[in-house]
Amino acid sequence: MATPSAPEYPTHWEADVVLRDGGTAQVRPIVPDDADRLVAFFDRVSDESKYLRFFAPHPRLSARDVHRFTHHDYVDRVGLAAVVGDAFIATVRYDRIEPAADGAPQAEVAFLVQDDQQGRGVASALLEHIAACARERGVRRFVADVLPANSRMMKVFTDAGYTQKRSFEDGVVRLEFELEPTERSLAVMHAREQRAEARSVQRLLAPRSVAVIGVGRRPGGVGRTVLANLLAGGFTGRLYAVNHAYPEGQDRLLPEDVPARRSVRDIDEPVDLAVVAVPAARVPDVVDDCGEQGVQGLVVLSSGYAEAGAAGRARQRDLVRQARGHGMRVIGPNAFGVLNTAPPVRLNATLAPDPADSGRVGVFTQSGAIGIALLSGLHRRPGAVLTGVSTFVSAGNRADVSGNDLLQYWHDDGATDVVLMYLESLGNPRKFTRLARRTAAVKPVVVVKGARHSASTPPGHAVPGTSVPAETVGALLRQAGVVAVDTVTELVDTGLLLAAQPLPAGPRVAIVGNSDSLGLLAYDACRAAGLRPLPPRDLTAAAAPGDFRAAVAAALAEDGCDAVLVTAIPWVADPDVPALAAVPGPQDAGALADALRAAAAGATKPVAVVHLEIEGLPGALAAPPDGIPTYPAGERAARALAQAVRYAQWRRRAADPGRVPEYDDLDPAGAAADIAALLGERGRAAGDEGGVAPDWAPGGAWRPAEGDGAAGAGPAGAGAGLGTAADAAGAAAARTARRTPAPPTPYPEGVPVDVPEQAAARVLRRYGIDVLPALPAPDPDAAAAAAARLGYPVALKTTAVHLRHRPDLGGVRLDLAGEDQLRLAHAELTGTLGAAAEVQPVVQAMAPRGVDTVVRATVDPGVGAVLSFGLAGAPSELLGDLAHRLVPATDRDAAELIRAIRGAPLLFGWRGAQPVDTAALEELLLRLSIFVDEHPEVVSAELSPVVVAPQGVSVLSAALRLAPPPPRIDLGARRMPRY
Repeated sequence: MATPSAPEYPTHWEADVVLRDGGTAQVRPIVPDDADRLVAFFDRVSDESKYLRFFAPHPRLSARDVHRFTHHDYVDRVGLAAVVGDAFIATVRYDRIEPAADGAPQAEVAFLVQDDQQGRGVASALLEHIAACARERGVRRFVADVLPANSRMMKVFTDAGYTQKRSFEDGVVRLEFELEPTERSLAVMHAREQRAEARSVQRLLAPRSVAVIGVGRRPGGVGRTVLANLLAGGFTGRLYAVNHAYPEGQDRLLPEDVPARRSVRDIDEPVDLAVVAVPAARVPDVVDDCGEQGVQGLVVLSSGYAEAGAAGRARQRDLVRQARGHGMRVIGPNAFGVLNTAPPVRLNATLAPDPADSGRVGVFTQSGAIGIALLSGLHRRPGAVLTGVSTFVSAGNRADVSGNDLLQYWHDDGATDVVLMYLESLGNPRKFTRLARRTAAVKPVVVVKGARHSASTPPGHAVPGTSVPAETVGALLRQAGVVAVDTVTELVDTGLLLAAQPLPAGPRVAIVGNSDSLGLLAYDACRAAGLRPLPPRDLTAAAAPGDFRAAVAAALAEDGCDAVLVTAIPWVADPDVPALAAVPGPQDAGALADALRAAAAGATKPVAVVHLEIEGLPGALAAPPDGIPTYPAGERAARALAQAVRYAQWRRRAADPGRVPEYDDLDPAGAAADIAALLGERGRAAGDEGGVAPDWAPGGAWRPAEGDGAAGAGPAGAGAGLGTAADAAGAAAARTARRTPAPPTPYPEGVPVDVPEQAAARVLRRYGIDVLPALPAPDPDAAAAAAARLGYPVALKTTAVHLRHRPDLGGVRLDLAGEDQLRLAHAELTGTLGAAAEVQPVVQAMAPRGVDTVVRATVDPGVGAVLSFGLAGAPSELLGDLAHRLVPATDRDAAELIRAIRGAPLLFGWRGAQPVDTAALEELLLRLSIFVDEHPEVVSAELSPVVVAPQGVSVLSAALRLAPPPPRIDLGARRMPRY
């Protein structure tokens, strides 16, 4: 790697990207030490490509050229390279030119891509990154001169989705395009990301050849077990056993009769996938061998990485860096393996003793133990043909390939109808929810989240933990369309139903069975699960299969029924009882299955069966093509049905997700300047105050030094954060990107800043959130003066941390109509609770009467930005009556948020009270959501209490916490995460 040199090297511009063909490359700034790499790259480029780049023959680079193309100031002149191994495969650069006639800062941009790398999407990826660099440095427009014959490059610019103009002069096409992200450019970026990441997974799951590295000479061991499973599964491609300890001259492994090699380099045919089962100390040599051989991907089963402590974490980072340097992706380390049951592939590169049957369910797990449990459970469960597996990935420490990548793959995988996932951590929660939302719109995504209550990161997962309660995490996942369940058993139960049955139109469940007691238990289970069961219909123990068929068919035909739950117990034929003489015995469960399948044939409503010890019934009901899921208990069936109901409701809402509204009175640039001043940070964008810190900011005013200028201007994350509205509301609801300055230089070290309330009110006012003024009252005279300024009636309240929002402690006096009452209240307050310096009293004008609520927005490293709402007061806090939505929230999210709490009736005229202004409350929620989304420095913002009156809302207090943000890998130019 080149040694960075002055000016300061922008490390945060380095990125790993997935290319169109599924391979990887590193994008990084070009530095002076790259001179030899640049010359070698240029020599590999054809004369035709050089001509198209320079508009004239340019066979070689002069010393002046090399110096110019490797020395940059990273402001006015920027060059990036796409690197594989230690070689450049493409370059891009921009040079700032004179501003346009309209004053827009602009730069000229040009690419050069190695001929054998064209068509891999390298130029498109470089354009995204150079555009992000330019926005960060204040450039707002790119200009490119292209020869008409250079159709490939014109297509790169045209397809990017930016707003552009085209002109033709002197035989050259001039393209001008704005760098501000647009709805189309964001959609293009996400579509390219999806195709590239899906292709990278497809290369891992459908290899034409596999080398198992670490196959022992004796039976047993990890490598030999995987090889045996590959053979037993009928892998259709070529197999190789690799072990450096094989004797010279050994070319076959017996008794498997598989080609044997001492190194993957000795294989004289292409190898698509390498399964690595060697000690961690030997993995680096194996990775280099695979890279030199052109292997496309690795499944690393070896342990001893991040789960083993600090040294292991460093070893894991080196593994990923090394593999990506060779253009390979990694599943693992500490992985359990991968499975693809498609007939053209039949890949079982796992350690599973009982692989699942072939089916249409995709499974991802971060745990080998859970992987074994899932595969074994699916394999052994009666009727598991309904949930046979299409593909399976157990990613272990998931240092590279993660659940996000699998969601990209499964989104348009025609062989997968349902996705089941066991997750212990979310490395990129914003991206996960975006991808889950998109995938859930076309197929169910069922997730069980492990480590929900530990608030810690599982060993081996180099990601931040979360302090958000498990209930909140589940609510946020459900908002994204995820079917969030609590256990692995429920994961399979729900997947079984969703894979086999249509979605219910509502919660009304008809219960039909031959046992009154079992029917009543099923009724109670449905009520407990939030369903609306109809009174059970008891067919009595004398019911024959024909009776079941007629009853189920009748229930399905009823308009008031959305689903049918059948309960069945064994019966015995009795020739002495006419009603039971012809009833099949236990051995004839097939007759009942045939009857139920006939009744459900062609139905648009789901049917599930709860049975007690009817041998053979689950298998008979599961037979394709119209299988019916079975459950051993009513509770399990009811929970699965309830999950299906909620998912169906989400699917209907997803068709109209709402939008993130645009408010004309927002001032993001001014807020960015205020926040920068509060963080005491240099090099930030000037807002409406010309870059001077407000006089209320800590440390007083600050002015930029000579030359600081606009080149590094812009609030961090603002430009990159423009895509999240489209993610939340869908492409149809995406809003135009705000003209916010782009990310600047890296943040300095710092601790969170608790902003003084007056300063917090000023920042929030930039987003149309007005906090009712409160004036300090250190003594009775100051209190009287404050009241005279604000106007009576007033409130007197304490603001000390230990007393804030604690009216139960007597720290608030309301409706003080005159000075005498105010002075008396001040004396009582300080006499009861402590001296004025301790309780910090303030005077505030009385707000209109209404319902006291709390609005919060917090950024949690484990789940992302969260908007929360609840009623103010101890009962709500004690009962946890809060609702949550992901940021950015849409207008539909805001409306649902205030209706999601149990205390919501108080807002809508409970017991004859006047309804309050919920429209104003929803607008407040949306404004706060936009504020937090556009300023990643915001750690938390709390408005409490917010009094919602019949007309309008009043924010009585605001608390704001800021901190230098970590890089937001979910925003900006696409890049792979680096843990």
